[in-house]
Amino acid sequence: MLTKEEQVFLERAIELSREGMENGHGGPFGCVVVKDNVIVGEGNNRVTSSNDPTAHAEVVAIRDACNRLQTFQLSECDIYTSCEPCPMCLGAIYWARPRRVVYANTRDEAAAIEFDDAFIYNEINADMQTRKIPFMHVAHPEALAVFEAWKKWKDKTSY
Repeated sequence: MLTKEEQVFLERAIELSREGMENGHGGPFGCVVVKDNVIVGEGNNRVTSSNDPTAHAEVVAIRDACNRLQTFQLSECDIYTSCEPCPMCLGAIYWARPRRVVYANTRDEAAAIEFDDAFIYNEINADMQTRKIPFMHVAHPEALAVFEAWKKWKDKTSY
């Protein structure tokens, strides 16, 4: 159960989903990032308006929050989103490391309106040889050399 304040954050994410849809930004998805009970990042789906397949609401909101907070991790934040995150957004969320995610609609409800992520979930677990988009591994010594240099890099910031 959510507190009244948490309910407001979830409803803002839902409001952003409607605004994005009605303003022609993209699909009906919205998201907010909250820190210390203040919204520090917002986004709605902008895939079609920006011609960017990564411009999902969660990614847009994470980018906004990280920019405002001048950090690449959101460990003291909560994410409220209008729908269960897709596999790409799930990856972005895990990289951002928020405390928790609260969502309204489920992936099954999204599939019912033709946003079906089951294909991608299946592809993630598929063997490279059976994926629908071919993946080809080409080992290269220079690529490995860059990794070796990173391993020894003194000024790196781990994440």
